[in-house]
Amino acid sequence: MPKRLFLYHTAEDPFAYPVGSGTLKLRLFVQSGQSLSCTVVHSDRYDSPGSELPQEMERIGSAGAYDIHEAVLRTGTGKCRYQFHIKNPAGEYVWYGERGMSENREQAGAFQYAYIHRPQATLLPSWSTEAVVYQIYPSSYNKGTLQGIADKISYLHNLGVTAIYMTPIFESPSEHKYNTSDYYRVDPGFGTLEDLKMLVDTAHRHGMKVLLDAVFNHAGDTFFAFKDVLERGEASPYKDWFYIHSYPVSKAPVPGYETFAKAEASMPKLNMDHPEVADYMMEVAKYWVREAGIDGWRLDVANEVTPAFWPRFRRELKAEFPELLLIGEIMHASGPWLRGDQFDGGMNYVLRDAVLEFFAAQSAGPVRFMEQLLHQEALYNDQANSAMFQLLGSHDTLRFLTACKLGGRGWDREATSLSRMKLAVFFQMTYIGLPMIYYGDEVGMEGATDPHCRQPMVWEAQEQNISLQEWYKQLISLRKEHEVLRTGGFRPWFTDEPRNVLGYVRRSEQDRMGLIINNSPNAYQLELCNYRSDKNVLTDLLSGLTIRADKRVLVEIEPFGCLMLH
Repeated sequence: MPKRLFLYHTAEDPFAYPVGSGTLKLRLFVQSGQSLSCTVVHSDRYDSPGSELPQEMERIGSAGAYDIHEAVLRTGTGKCRYQFHIKNPAGEYVWYGERGMSENREQAGAFQYAYIHRPQATLLPSWSTEAVVYQIYPSSYNKGTLQGIADKISYLHNLGVTAIYMTPIFESPSEHKYNTSDYYRVDPGFGTLEDLKMLVDTAHRHGMKVLLDAVFNHAGDTFFAFKDVLERGEASPYKDWFYIHSYPVSKAPVPGYETFAKAEASMPKLNMDHPEVADYMMEVAKYWVREAGIDGWRLDVANEVTPAFWPRFRRELKAEFPELLLIGEIMHASGPWLRGDQFDGGMNYVLRDAVLEFFAAQSAGPVRFMEQLLHQEALYNDQANSAMFQLLGSHDTLRFLTACKLGGRGWDREATSLSRMKLAVFFQMTYIGLPMIYYGDEVGMEGATDPHCRQPMVWEAQEQNISLQEWYKQLISLRKEHEVLRTGGFRPWFTDEPRNVLGYVRRSEQDRMGLIINNSPNAYQLELCNYRSDKNVLTDLLSGLTIRADKRVLVEIEPFGCLMLH
């Protein structure tokens, strides 16, 4: 056994976390390329040494430099002591515990998970795992009003959408509405409180949830408190609601106060550490749930808000509205915010980066793509992974079809752009988490980054890509029909790097489904042999083709094609 073997585990989320009453999930990172097997030995932490039970860990796959091994332990007391036993094919082994790696078991020490708590904070809304989310930019959707959006609820229902997320709708002088003037008023250009209630009621009658966008990192420069600071300077009772550099307060040429991003004068940063500001925003969040009956909040620039605010935010809102979904906008790895005490999930821009590389730019092959998927999944606990908004684009990015046309290999980038987008949608709808559709993507809208990605929705049938729209409908329908696609675990199946093909499995205790993606302009032949021992015949749910599964059979996948085997 190498003297310098890489192993990593810590007895805290996301390496050790509860997944049920008396049930603990463990995750261990082990150096790749060594063909190592891992066993965890565990017992009640108060039992005498020597009473531990061994349990083999499952190798999930490789995330590049390390392999991921997992095990689910069941303990009646909720108090757990454990060590890892790592062995190579030659029979050499080491023990690994909280004191590190050693050939001597006692010297390795043991990890301690003191008690498996199951607080309400880790529970998700009962409806969230079923959700297919649709993001709307209200100014550009239908007539630019809440009534216009309500008029299209039937369209969204027919598409298969079960949750709507709208960017800010509160009073603001801008089109995007991220510089709020009045947190308690719907922007008159969109409508009224009654219009919002009507929209939410219409959505609910169609079995759809509604999420609003909350901007608590910064306000607008026309927000009443900031206007008072501009007018009264240091005498304003609201001066500590913001980060003022000097008085009198100047807006140009350089803002004399801290702002969102870089010198955005119309967006003064809020001091969320100030009790009055925190209290004010807490009441704003509760007001719209009480008054309009919304089902969740998406929290803008959540990672720049003081960390002390979000646990309170979750605690108070979930106490009154346990079915509320809380999604943080964090455009990088967001583990610290997804430990069960702040957000249910996040907008998964890191996953989008991997999807862009593999499908749109084709600058990464299936091995790297699979490694990224496993690495990202390992950064979060199961509940957070199941509540991530898995997006291909948003109001802050170029549209995915445009990315496909700009990327790709050589002469075929334009010709294959739609096919590659369809593959990305296939992946999105068959992967873990909550698929999020950016309005217009389903009909083939294009556009570079802001403002081009925020153009008016295309409603004219002759300008819509109907084949893409039908593809979305088919995949959403299959996702709804098969629970394993909504709640099953994700496992790698195979990668074929030279041919740019990969396969993965969604599985649960009751079901199993194989997904294959051929991200290349060449046909691909796959040999199936005893893929499922419990079924003699497999069906490709996309085409209806039946395949004998109890003998060797070659299955051909068309260029830029995919299979859904069940």
